[in-house]
Amino acid sequence: MEEGMTQPPTYSLGHSEKELNRLRVQAGFIGPITRRFFVEAGIAPGMRVLDIGSGAGDVAFLTAELVGPQGEVVGTDRSSTALATARERASALSLSNVAFFEGDPAEMTFERPFDAIAGRYVLMFQADPTAMLRDLLPHLKPGGVVVFHEPYRGGLRSYPPVAEFDRAWELTDETFRRSGADTHMGIKLHKTFVDAGLPAPAMRMECVIAGGANSSDQIHFEMDAAESLAPEMQRLGIDTSGDGDFATLHDRVLAEATRTDSVIVGRADVGAWSRLAG
Repeated sequence: MEEGMTQPPTYSLGHSEKELNRLRVQAGFIGPITRRFFVEAGIAPGMRVLDIGSGAGDVAFLTAELVGPQGEVVGTDRSSTALATARERASALSLSNVAFFEGDPAEMTFERPFDAIAGRYVLMFQADPTAMLRDLLPHLKPGGVVVFHEPYRGGLRSYPPVAEFDRAWELTDETFRRSGADTHMGIKLHKTFVDAGLPAPAMRMECVIAGGANSSDQIHFEMDAAESLAPEMQRLGIDTSGDGDFATLHDRVLAEATRTDSVIVGRADVGAWSRLAG
């Protein structure tokens, strides 16, 4: 755990309808990044894939496109609320190659092993990501692929500085840390894979970045998370009394970034993948 964590890890963003909507917007923004990681990792037509921490289903649906109608995606999550949304969306999309199950995938049993195990923004919320990954490996076929997409939030900034943007992402990081999440999980994937008994992974990093009036989506990417976390900040005793209304934070930051022609540097997204010995 990072220093400053004061309780066991929790999914501090919750699963409200507003948060599930935020995740869908986020998925549209970072989906192409995940797709590139998964394709390079070797997710391909006909594969059977175990999706860890499915949430509202975005990663499962992306993976289902990659494996095609002859493949299969089994999504797992501990939240019945999120999975209800995922099942509704799968039905609306007429996806016959995706199924969702509630529970801890490390403790679940499946009828047959998988060609790949995949997840996005999952290991960062685990008390012991190495142990979780190690416990998942028995679900994988010999020669199977493990691929995870996790954030590295060590490079967030604005230049010229936009004070409210920098303050908001600092509040977000502090909330994550106090809730037990690891905001640097992305660059820890190498050690996590190796310590779990996997070969050293291949790794890639992409960063969300834009400037001035063109940075609205990039600002939403960070500021919407801060808004979702506002109740958790209050619960944890983080002082936001001087930070204004989080509901209008995006508009205030965009106005200042436009005025100063500031560059907004969002979190980095890191992909890592490895294969079991055949």
